[in-house]
Amino acid sequence: MPLSTALFDYSLPPHLIAQTPAARRDASRLMVVERESRTVSHHTFSDLPRFLRAGDTLFRNNAAVLPARLHARRPSGGHIECLLLRPDASHGDNVWWCLVRPGKKLPVSATFAHGDDFAGTVLAKDPEGAALIRFGTPAGQSIVDVANRLGDVPLPPYIERADPVADRPRDLERYQTVYADRARQVAVAAPTAGLHFTPELLATLSAQGVSTAEVTLHVGLGTFKPIEADHVEAHAIHRELYELPVETQRALFTATRATTGRRIAVGTTTVRSVEDFLSRHPAPLDQPHFAEAGIYIYPPRTFAGVDALITNFHQPRSTLLCLVSAFLTPGSTDGIDWLKEIYSEAIAREYRFFSYGDAMLIL
Repeated sequence: MPLSTALFDYSLPPHLIAQTPAARRDASRLMVVERESRTVSHHTFSDLPRFLRAGDTLFRNNAAVLPARLHARRPSGGHIECLLLRPDASHGDNVWWCLVRPGKKLPVSATFAHGDDFAGTVLAKDPEGAALIRFGTPAGQSIVDVANRLGDVPLPPYIERADPVADRPRDLERYQTVYADRARQVAVAAPTAGLHFTPELLATLSAQGVSTAEVTLHVGLGTFKPIEADHVEAHAIHRELYELPVETQRALFTATRATTGRRIAVGTTTVRSVEDFLSRHPAPLDQPHFAEAGIYIYPPRTFAGVDALITNFHQPRSTLLCLVSAFLTPGSTDGIDWLKEIYSEAIAREYRFFSYGDAMLIL
C-alpha cells in the first residue's frame, strides 16, 4: 500500500528553527533513542562518548562546503546571483552547472560579471532551470578560487541573514565540519550531523577505541527538496555523487555489531553512500568506488551497513524524515508513528531544529 506523504508532516513552531549554531559545537543537545528498549533520554553532544565503545566505527562524510553563492551584474547593470552546483569537465575547465537568479534574465549566450574578478557566459539550460556557465577568471585562478575569496556560504533557505557580509566569517567556520577535507569542496550543503564534533571530542573517542572511516558525498540542493507528490513512492529522489575509499569499504565488512563493534553513520548522507555501495557490491573492491547515489530510503526498508545513526532534526515532508523513520524500525512502517512521538517530545522540550540545530543518536 502506498505511503501517504502526509504521514511525514508535522507542525514546527518557527522559533525552533535554529538560525545560528550553538556557542560551542558539542554544546548542542543530544537526544538518545534506544530502539531495543524503545526509550528516549536527553543529553548534550559532549556526552557522546558515554554511548560509544571500543570497536565502534564512525563513518562520516568529509565533503567540504564551497562558499558557492556569487553575486554579479548583467551588462544592463541588473544584479544576478549565481550558485555553483557542480563542475562539468566535459565542456572544459571552469565550466559549471549553476542556479542563476533571475533566470529569465539570463538566456543562452547571456553574460554577467563581477568587476575583474570573474565573468560568466550561459552555454545551455536544462529542463529544471539550471544553467551551464563558462567562467572567465584571472590568470592562475579557477572559479573555486574566486568563490573562496568572494562567495557567500550557501545556507539553507530557512536560515535568514540580515547582513550576510557581517555573518560570513562565522558561517564560513561553523557551516563546515572540523574534519572536512578542504581539497574536496564538493558540497553546496553541509553534512550537518557532523557539525557537532570538535577536535577534542574526536580525540576522546579515539582514545576510547572508536575509529573513523571516510566517505565523500557531494551534498546537493536536492537534500532540501520537499516531497510534493501525494505518495512518498512517487517522489523523484535526488542523485548525488559519492566516493568510498578502499579502507572504508573494508571497514564496512569488518566493523559489525556481531564482531568488533557497531557501524555508526554520521548523517543521512553517509547512510546514502554506505547503503548504495552495499546494494551494488557484496564485498570490498580493490580500488576506490565512485558512483551516483540514487537510493531512496523509506519504510519498511532494512539496512545492510548501518547499526546506529547520528542525525539532526529534519524538515517536514522530507526524504530525510523518511530515512530516519525507516531506521527506527527496519523492515516495518512502525517507525513513522514513533518518529512523530519523538519529534513531539523534541518540540515540547524546545530542541533546535534543522541544519544549525540539535542532534539525535539512534542506537
